Amino acid sequence: MKNIWSIVFIVALLYACNDKKEQRYVSKSSGNINSLVVVADNQLWEDEVGDAIRDILAAPIEGLSIEEPQFAMSQMPPQVFTGFAKNNRTVLKIEKGKSAGTKIATDAFARPQTMVVVSGQTNQEIINEIKTNAPKIIDAFKKEEIKEKQRRISKSLFNDDPINKQLGLSMRFPSAYRIAKQEDDFFWLRRDIETGTVDIMLYEVPLSAIRDTDSTVIDVVRVRDSVGKIHIEGPLEGSYMATESAFTPFISETILDNKPTFETRGLWDVKNAFMSGPFVNYAIKDEVNNRYIIAEGYVFAPSVAKRKYVFELESIIKSIRIK
Repeated sequence: MKNIWSIVFIVALLYACNDKKEQRYVSKSSGNINSLVVVADNQLWEDEVGDAIRDILAAPIEGLSIEEPQFAMSQMPPQVFTGFAKNNRTVLKIEKGKSAGTKIATDAFARPQTMVVVSGQTNQEIINEIKTNAPKIIDAFKKEEIKEKQRRISKSLFNDDPINKQLGLSMRFPSAYRIAKQEDDFFWLRRDIETGTVDIMLYEVPLSAIRDTDSTVIDVVRVRDSVGKIHIEGPLEGSYMATESAFTPFISETILDNKPTFETRGLWDVKNAFMSGPFVNYAIKDEVNNRYIIAEGYVFAPSVAKRKYVFELESIIKSIRIK
């Protein structure tokens, strides 16, 4: 009987050891928001492969007054991609001499981590893979960075009960913001920064206010200008925030909270007040409640880079959940 229990104990111990082997330890990832590590041979980085990567992943962000790249990139050769270097949160790995392909790996060396591996037998095959899969590659990295920014924001959240009660939606944003104005279904949120402010507007309009046509951008601009005239006054009498007329906004379609959404990026200004900056506007189609929820973030920060502020606003707005 004693021998039987000994055998049972040994079998249980072996199973426990196997379980521990299966539980792979993964380090915590690191890196600044929107900073991308490119793992590629120096020669590839310096020739047309590197040019293709820079053209796509370091392309200027739409809607900013000053050109800023979508991702800040640093390159390292494969032999250096070891140890702590593998903990970077977003990684683009180029492998020459292998079959052409583009693969997206999750948490390969750290958690959370998105690593895109692009391979090809020749430089041209690699370039073709990068260009063909550019939207997929950008989307994978951007989703990872939005998720990371939202995680950081969640450490200290503002109580959004007033917004929830009035507009029937939740939105996760930092306690550093304040409600600067609330009138009926309109909310104006602000965060002071060293050189200006970061702002969010939330309100609703009927579905008929924005038509899904070739002229959708005109409707979006008309709505935001009418709201700006009522709620966002400038420093001079009669002045208000409006869309910069000399700059045509970029509009695209996306999905937010599983709802079709128009995303519009452009520049705002205050006439005769020498104030301007970028905005990102989301018109979320809430058919259940026969309305569009308009969530817009804009930045006033003269003479400084604005990419990080616009990205913060985008990350906040993409946390919206409509009841």
